[in-house]
Amino acid sequence: MNHKILLLGAGRSASTLIKYLAENAKKYKWQVSVADKQKVLVQEKIKPYPNLKAFAFDMQNSQEAEKLIATNDVIISLLPPVLHASVARICLKKRKHLLTASYVSAEMLSLHQEAQEKGLIFLNEIGLDPGIDHLSAMQILDNIRAKKGKIIGFKSFTGGLIAPEYDTNPWQYKFTWNPQNVVLAGQGVAKYLENGQIKYIPYQQLFKRIEICKVEGYGIFEGYANRDSLSYQQAYGLQKVQTLLRGTLRKQGFCRAWDCFVQLGMTDNQTLLPTKNLTYAQFLATFLPSRNASLQTTFLETLQIPENQEQEILEKFEFLELFSQKPLEYPHKEATPAQILQFILEQKWRLEPQDKDMIVMQHIFDFEQAKIQKQIVSELVVIGENSLHTAMAKTVGLPLGIACKLVVEGKISERGVLLPLSKEIYEPILQELTEFGIRFQEKVIEKQN
Repeated sequence: MNHKILLLGAGRSASTLIKYLAENAKKYKWQVSVADKQKVLVQEKIKPYPNLKAFAFDMQNSQEAEKLIATNDVIISLLPPVLHASVARICLKKRKHLLTASYVSAEMLSLHQEAQEKGLIFLNEIGLDPGIDHLSAMQILDNIRAKKGKIIGFKSFTGGLIAPEYDTNPWQYKFTWNPQNVVLAGQGVAKYLENGQIKYIPYQQLFKRIEICKVEGYGIFEGYANRDSLSYQQAYGLQKVQTLLRGTLRKQGFCRAWDCFVQLGMTDNQTLLPTKNLTYAQFLATFLPSRNASLQTTFLETLQIPENQEQEILEKFEFLELFSQKPLEYPHKEATPAQILQFILEQKWRLEPQDKDMIVMQHIFDFEQAKIQKQIVSELVVIGENSLHTAMAKTVGLPLGIACKLVVEGKISERGVLLPLSKEIYEPILQELTEFGIRFQEKVIEKQN
């Protein structure tokens, strides 16, 4: 039987997935189609793979969307997360399996029973984070439990970063995925568990309250807490742990500088500012009091930056030209501070064609086994090939592709809205990922009581 697979969305995370689907289409005689709002983008991405078909696809045109989905067996959605539930409803109507790399929304979850009754797989959170983090964490947690270990704490951090030799700006950061998500990260209150007590971190404190993470061979990173570390407590079977924290990694010094934007209100995404004739310096000055001093001095004094950190912070802000009278040339008449900041950063943190990105993931499991306190540190580092086949595209795309193969081959028995937490899902995916060089390094540490 020739299985028909449809990939919706051909954005920056799609390149490795498209390559994987094309290679497996040859091997297993699949028919693979790729669709996006911009058909030109699809044609560009599938150019090396003549066995793939390109389509224009717009969720606004529901009839066309239904028609395209109806002619396929498995749908993979890399569309913006807000569109997944609409795609899922069409998949229910047309009885098609669905895979996404995004967090399960309440709307998606509400479709569980109907999907289950119709014998459909709606597998979500099967990218990098969420995705590979689930697969690797569940494998180790299940192994600890199988050996009668009692889990006390679990911390997990992931970062989409830039490889050390391509680290060419003072922020040590470049965009490897959705820039808007980076600019708006952490808004709201972060919640986690520490020593048996639920902790909350408001947005104004988030980039001050960081964890230091050392990664073998790659040095020191900073981790800030994700919004809700407790959302997976039940799914992971960690109801009795004392500590549970999930977070995001950045290179050392990033959080302190990013916190300046947060404290000044430059990541606000509600207020509209006029942008006509606005310069970089005027944009920064909008968030500072008027003083008889230079913009740099006013900036440092307003934020009460300690003297030993002044040089490092100024260097980062000077790199973004935020003290210069250069015109911003924003393309619209007005925008929110977050949109203007994103516009600036997209020019300054752009991935150059020769650049290689880097994914870093670290899990720390504290547990007790035969009355001995132990710790497992599990680390993954993946370096991209270039600015098209990035480590981000690889680690988001391959789990989706392998999961798609499992669905097509009938190897997933669960039905409904699923997360990749069961052995029948995580084991074959982790196994095949090692063939692509995606392999965790583990070390076990016995702690002195």
